[in-house]
Amino acid sequence: MNLKGIHHLSAITANAKNNLDFYTKIMGLRLVKKTVNQDDTSVYHLFYGDERGNPGTELTFFEIPMAAPNHPGASSISATSLRVQDNEALLYWKKRFEEHGVEHDEVAERGGRDTIAFKDFEGQRLILVSDENNEGVPGGIPWEKAPVPQRHGVTGLGPIKLTVRDAAPTTKVLTDVMGFRKKDRYSSDQEGQSDIIVFETGEGGSGAEIHLEEHPDLPFERQGRGGVHHVAFRVEDLDELEKWIQHISYIGLPNSGFVERYYFRSLYFREPNGILFEIATDGPGFDGDEDLDHLGESLALPPYLEPQREQIEAKLKPLDYKPE
Repeated sequence: MNLKGIHHLSAITANAKNNLDFYTKIMGLRLVKKTVNQDDTSVYHLFYGDERGNPGTELTFFEIPMAAPNHPGASSISATSLRVQDNEALLYWKKRFEEHGVEHDEVAERGGRDTIAFKDFEGQRLILVSDENNEGVPGGIPWEKAPVPQRHGVTGLGPIKLTVRDAAPTTKVLTDVMGFRKKDRYSSDQEGQSDIIVFETGEGGSGAEIHLEEHPDLPFERQGRGGVHHVAFRVEDLDELEKWIQHISYIGLPNSGFVERYYFRSLYFREPNGILFEIATDGPGFDGDEDLDHLGESLALPPYLEPQREQIEAKLKPLDYKPE
């Protein structure tokens, strides 16, 4: 059994319209699926990604309209990286952030790569990471119709940072249970934090890394808009997922068992510090119920929710999306 890398990451927004504008018009991601939260069909679940939403490129958001602001702390996914092709792309993004008034830091090295930390309109903590000289899991292909030049576009998810009070139990799950390898460590850019430990899986590289920081004095995070709900890891297919379900259950970690998400199949469990992990299959993908040229333009529902379409649509504010 082998995890191939990061599959997707799901975060929280209180405003689907503004979220759509930011991630498509400023970040140049493609809306590959406009659907609903299958656990609460009264709210949107938006999927952004590369040209077809390939595994490893998917950044998703649950809309929770009344969500309070996120209060950062421990037991959290504290930063989400987005990959770009090289250092030259970072210079493009620095200028673009300045032009659009996006809060951002200067270019800085993190874990041996050039990066730019920035925030979206709700304070979502994001990092652009350069793939210059990167080896490992390949990135995706930015959508050619995006407002960002394809040469500089986001190619997928990069390292995901976890912040915990005690790194030891999370390390044990990552290495002994999930098969991650310790790769490196680097100094934190904040006082009061231990070095950040780098773990990798699969072919390695920026699309297959977890960065773990220990911060014993932090309060626990109170999740809200601008926070992250969970991170998912890639497996090849349903047969592999079934093996992971048996493995996680044998270890004794409480888990969801098999969950049907239609666009992929999943298993959910929490590591000892309470961060929610998902293991998800690479397929079937997002073009099974929509034409590839028109992904995200209509409300898509899996077959088991289709009989409820009228009731579901009645609860949602219209969210028009037509690529320019």
